[in-house]
Amino acid sequence: MTRPADHPAPTLRPLYRAEQVRELDRRTIARGIEGFALMQRAAAAAWQDLRSRWPHARALSVLCGGGNNGGDGHVLAALAAAEGLAVQRVLLKPVEALTGDARRAADMATAAGVSAEPWRADVRLEGDVVVDALLGTGLGGEVRGEAREAIEAVNESGLPVLAIDIPSGLHADTGATLGAAIRATRTVTFIADKLGLYTGAAPAHVGELVFCALGVDAEAEGDLAPAARRLEAGLIAAWLPTRPRDAHKGDHGHALVLGGAPGFGGAALLAAEACARLGAGKVSLATAPEHVTASLVRRPEVMVHGVRGAGDLDALPERADVLVVGPGLGQGSWGQGMLQAALAASRPLVVDADGLNLLASRFRGRQRDDWILTPHPGEAARLLGCSAGEVEADRPGAALALQRRYGGVVVLKGAGTLVAGPAGLAVCPHGNPGMASGGMGDALSGILGALLAQGLELEAAARLGVLVHALAADRAAREGGERGLLAGDLASCARILVNPTVSDGKGEDDAAATR
Repeated sequence: MTRPADHPAPTLRPLYRAEQVRELDRRTIARGIEGFALMQRAAAAAWQDLRSRWPHARALSVLCGGGNNGGDGHVLAALAAAEGLAVQRVLLKPVEALTGDARRAADMATAAGVSAEPWRADVRLEGDVVVDALLGTGLGGEVRGEAREAIEAVNESGLPVLAIDIPSGLHADTGATLGAAIRATRTVTFIADKLGLYTGAAPAHVGELVFCALGVDAEAEGDLAPAARRLEAGLIAAWLPTRPRDAHKGDHGHALVLGGAPGFGGAALLAAEACARLGAGKVSLATAPEHVTASLVRRPEVMVHGVRGAGDLDALPERADVLVVGPGLGQGSWGQGMLQAALAASRPLVVDADGLNLLASRFRGRQRDDWILTPHPGEAARLLGCSAGEVEADRPGAALALQRRYGGVVVLKGAGTLVAGPAGLAVCPHGNPGMASGGMGDALSGILGALLAQGLELEAAARLGVLVHALAADRAAREGGERGLLAGDLASCARILVNPTVSDGKGEDDAAATR
């Protein structure tokens, strides 16, 4: 079992929904900070970031919408002009039609000598950098008309883009694109960090992300509970402390992987290998008999059992501390029997792949507090009885709905993987496109099984497992590139990550010995 952590767990950055951020804005103004002053702070922060990121830029194209996001753009245009840059200001809404702080900002830019031109389909973007201040976080419906034309023109320009607060067209709560969205090089977001900047389509649109609180302390507002938390690398050292010198394999649990129907042995072996590499004391694999020899050749440390059906399992599930069921399981009679045996055992479960498909089709209505479900969007759709498109349109909502329906902890895989459990929602900001290859989910299920075997509580294991899986993929990509990254590459990288004294470059002498 895991002993108390040597290091306190880091405070995970809170993430909020758009309406919560608007409420924070309203409260800040009510306490005496003028709305226009906040707008000026935001524009100044964005301007300083632009100068730092593109110090040689001599001309900007600033695209302004009709709301306060556009107001930020007007003020930034004035600041840039004051420092001698050539500024092209393109407007979706004429200055005379603007009201409130947005009008004050537009007048400020005009007074600074920045000319304005209306958006037209033939507008040529003249800046070295484009500033996206079109739509902001209030967008709810699909982008249409001139706004869509402007977004598509920016994306086709090939110019670097700084998005103010959020890339226009991206949903601030879900990370879905609403018809069209800016593909930013860099995004500077304000007041409070937004959930929709981290999941779904967001990683392809946000670029480098910078957060500026503008002097607002969101967490001081006790009644505004964060919509999610962002997983941080510091969790690894906090939740996986150095092992004591007298540790032995019995201290670190026994995980059993059930999978590998005839013809699908690789998936289960990937899970078993990841489980062993992440530190489970003992790992067993129950797989179809024809896969036994290959499994032993590949990973002799795993105790491999050839089983023709659930009747061959005997007491194996009860001898394990945690069961991982699903990798290469298949949906035939062999897989159904394995899942039924796993569900009957009084052990924590990790359910993946065809284990999830069988839950959706043949074992409906099951709910447990001691399992981790790890669906990708297609599997999530089958579990919820909807389409994969509906899942992707609101990934946070889908993850929470799955957790309410099935209990335990749900890991909704994909860009910006989400973990939904009793403590709420967490999102992983790590990972890369190289993970879009076969077997990655199998490796994750093995990692989760190993962490549960070592005594981590269910939700902690899910959060930490998702984090380690993504960071291991990032490490592997740095070493060999994203294209061609294989699931089998992750286990050795993950092993380094969960041994901080090794990953910090301190060598193996300080690592705890095991026997």
